[in-house]
Amino acid sequence: MRRLILQMQISVDGRVAAANPGTGWQVWNWGEPWTWDEALKKDFNAVFASIDCILLSRKMAEEGYLDHWGRTAASHPADPDYAFARRIVEVDKVVLSDKLAASRWARTAIASGGMAEEVNALKRQPGRDLICFGGVGFASSLLAGGLVDELQLFVNPAAVGEGTSIFGAARGGMKFALLRSTAYDCGIVVNRYRPAGPN
Repeated sequence: MRRLILQMQISVDGRVAAANPGTGWQVWNWGEPWTWDEALKKDFNAVFASIDCILLSRKMAEEGYLDHWGRTAASHPADPDYAFARRIVEVDKVVLSDKLAASRWARTAIASGGMAEEVNALKRQPGRDLICFGGVGFASSLLAGGLVDELQLFVNPAAVGEGTSIFGAARGGMKFALLRSTAYDCGIVVNRYRPAGPN
């Protein structure tokens, strides 16, 4: 059975979005230049090499995730640092939405059923692991529903004060087992966890 990996950027005070949208807290936020160090870039690419399907929220897809990385892949056709962008183009994508009638993105299907039903159906398909990207509500629902098999938190060396957390839907709290923690020269620490049950 395939695993679902949820990957999120987070601040040291546990926020995935700042209350003040002008707060620049991420070491890298998709732009040029790519300010991560070479070791982190290599490890990030290794994660994408291990998956063969990407699950997206409707909002993430409509806000340009697929379009952006498609353009990036085309701009860096042979650069090993951007192998992940080419992988995003190559693999199957699934957008979870009951509001979209059809996909306008290549190699992308729309899944319109319930979240648990659709995610578990994807996990039962043969193949490599799945990775998912989305906003706070999407990530919170996946975690609260017990659908995430590995949580990868990219901890940025900044505190944002007020902001949003991905654990708001877990009313009873959650426990995790640390799989690995790796510190990088650019200041990011990547913590990888598996859920260990409710508090």
